[in-house]
Amino acid sequence: MNTPRQDGRGLAALFMRFAGAGAVGTAAHYALLVALVSGLGATGWMASVAGSVVGALVNYTINYFWVFDSRPGHGHAFPRFMAVAGVGLAINAAAMYLLTVTLGLHYLVAQLLATALVLVVGFVLNARWTFGSKR
Repeated sequence: MNTPRQDGRGLAALFMRFAGAGAVGTAAHYALLVALVSGLGATGWMASVAGSVVGALVNYTINYFWVFDSRPGHGHAFPRFMAVAGVGLAINAAAMYLLTVTLGLHYLVAQLLATALVLVVGFVLNARWTFGSKR
């Protein structure tokens, strides 16, 4: 991983690229979801799973080549990326439960807060562990 400049502007730019990659992956997820449900009559949950897989692959590719300009090979980075995605899923589920069931927040407000948390945690883990140098 290229080291961000010490003044923080490099880190902010890296974070913005990471968030942009996430937006592209999300768009790919939703595009496939809609295409499978509307075009092929797939069930929503099956189409969502397929979209999630495609979105994760798009995110990985963009993060590997553009966001982090990764040096470790795919055999090192891809399993770690998927592990971080699993952590993100667990954090999202726990946050949604806590915010909606325990605190009674509207699910859309809760999802915005959970997404922000997962975005930050995913960025830190991917920057330091997934796409960082092998040690």
